[in-house]
Amino acid sequence: MEIKAEVSLEVNGTVVTARQLEALLAVQDAGSQAAAAKRLGISAPVLNKYVSAVSAAAGADVLKTTPAGSTLTAEGLEIAHAARTMALRCDPARCFTVCCSPVTEELVLSAMSSFKASAYRVVVSDDENSIRMMREDRADLAVIDDPLYLFDADEFEMQEISYMGMVLVDNGPSFMRYRYGAQRVAYMFMESSGREYSVDGETASLQELLGSGKSFFIDEIMLARRNIRCKSAVDPKMLRHAVTAIYRKETRGVSRLLKAMKARTA
Repeated sequence: MEIKAEVSLEVNGTVVTARQLEALLAVQDAGSQAAAAKRLGISAPVLNKYVSAVSAAAGADVLKTTPAGSTLTAEGLEIAHAARTMALRCDPARCFTVCCSPVTEELVLSAMSSFKASAYRVVVSDDENSIRMMREDRADLAVIDDPLYLFDADEFEMQEISYMGMVLVDNGPSFMRYRYGAQRVAYMFMESSGREYSVDGETASLQELLGSGKSFFIDEIMLARRNIRCKSAVDPKMLRHAVTAIYRKETRGVSRLLKAMKARTA
C-alpha cells in the first residue's frame, strides 16, 4: 500500500491547494515565473493563475517582479515557509537533514558530496528557521551564520566551523538589509561607530540587493563565489564573524559532516 500526504494550507480562511503552493515554491526556487513554469511542465498563464490564487488568499501580492526576475514578498515568504515546514513534517521517511543559509550552502553541499544523495536533505533558509527546525526535531544539524543566535540555542552542542568577513557597500545612509548572514553583527558595528543610517528595505534576493542602489552588508564569500567585485567601505576583517554548527549529539553522520566542513575551510 502506498500512502502519500500532500500539504495544503488555510490562509485567512481560504484553502491554498498543494498545486498552488507548488507553483509559489517553484518561483522562489527558480527566481522567475518562466523558469518555474518550465520546471513544473505547465504554461506561464497557468502558473500565474495558481500564484494569483495564493495572493487572493493572502490579501496581498506574494510575488514581486523586476527585470531581474521574481522574488517573494514578505507575505509570500511567510506562506512558503509554512508550506515547506509542513511538507517536512509530512515526510514519513525523513533522512539526515542539515539546515543552512545561502551563505554556507555551497560549503555544506561540498562537505556532503561523499554522502549518498538519497541519504540526506539540505534545507536552505535563515538562521531563525534553522534553529526552529532543530528544536522541532526536523533537522540533525544546523550551520548558523549569526553568532548572536547562539545565546538562545544553548540546549545544543556547538562547534565553530570557520570565520567569515563581511563587506560594507556604502551608497549612503539608506540601507537594504539582506536576509542572510550575520546582519545583526554588521548593524551593531554601525551603531558602535556612531554612523547615522536607516534600513529602508529587506530582500532575500542577492540580485535585488546588488541592484538596489542602497548601502548593504554581504558576506565576502557570497561575492567571491560569483566573481563579483564590490569595494568595501571597511576592512572585512572588522566584520569577521564565526560560522557555527549546532547539533544534539555527535552521531556518525554529524561527526563526518563536521570533519568535512572543517577540512574545506582550513
